[in-house]
Amino acid sequence: MHEVILYYKYTPVSDPKALTESQRQICQRLGLKGRVLVAAEGINGTLEGSKEAIEEYCDNLIANPLFTDINIKKSKGDGASFPKLKVKLRDEIVSAHLGEEDVKPWETTGIHLSAEELQSWIEEGKEIAILDMRNDYEYKIGHFEGSIDMGMKNFRDLPKALSNIEHLKTSPIPIVPVCTGGVRCEKASGYLLKKGFKNVYQLENGIVTYMEKFPNRAFKGKLYVFDNRIAMDFDEPQNHTVVGICHHCEGATERYVNCQNKKCNDHILLCGPCEKEKGVFCSAMCREKGLVASRAV
Repeated sequence: MHEVILYYKYTPVSDPKALTESQRQICQRLGLKGRVLVAAEGINGTLEGSKEAIEEYCDNLIANPLFTDINIKKSKGDGASFPKLKVKLRDEIVSAHLGEEDVKPWETTGIHLSAEELQSWIEEGKEIAILDMRNDYEYKIGHFEGSIDMGMKNFRDLPKALSNIEHLKTSPIPIVPVCTGGVRCEKASGYLLKKGFKNVYQLENGIVTYMEKFPNRAFKGKLYVFDNRIAMDFDEPQNHTVVGICHHCEGATERYVNCQNKKCNDHILLCGPCEKEKGVFCSAMCREKGLVASRAV
């Protein structure tokens, strides 16, 4: 039996190079695959391995005084979620590229809002602004009903995306940034505070925790994940709601593909019938260019 874990922790790391090497060693010893990013601002990882190996890894991580209170989210794996292991030393554990406006989340961040508290607010009909801090293609396959898509291609688009919510600066309603596991909205909420927004919260431990506790409730569709599973959910099949829309026909689908025009490689939702009719291309232009390129090989 395999498990996949997702975790992060913003905390000052005095020797990130040494932490990177120790992480590489234990992951290799336990035969884990996935990705671990280490920086002076903390750690961010997602790994897969046997249940026994994952348990030993988690025990080792929590034994480090820096990470005793780290939240580790677990889900079922199939042994093929990741092709290999990558342990990297980086400048950031999530690429925000905020430069001089960067935020230290252990100093400045939004008020942590648990999944239970958010669900209570939703059931009460409380007026809130849920801001989806994920990439636009993540939003398309699943999101909170009524949430605001920030329209970002990647997280470093955050500064320019604030123009979409400028009206919320003077609003008294709570602002709740959300993301997959919490690492993006923890920094994003701090950035919002720095930019003058008020009543800023964040969904504690991310969408994955909310979905596990409240399947097919306010969050509809699937959760995009950055591994070979592509997307996941905790719903019973008979209760699952599909929100993904085919790039071509706008029919319901949850199939993600990459445009086969290698110069495009756009990540799109594509239903089976449209793939048969149009191929794995995002447009007629890409189809023409892609077919020409394949004939030239």
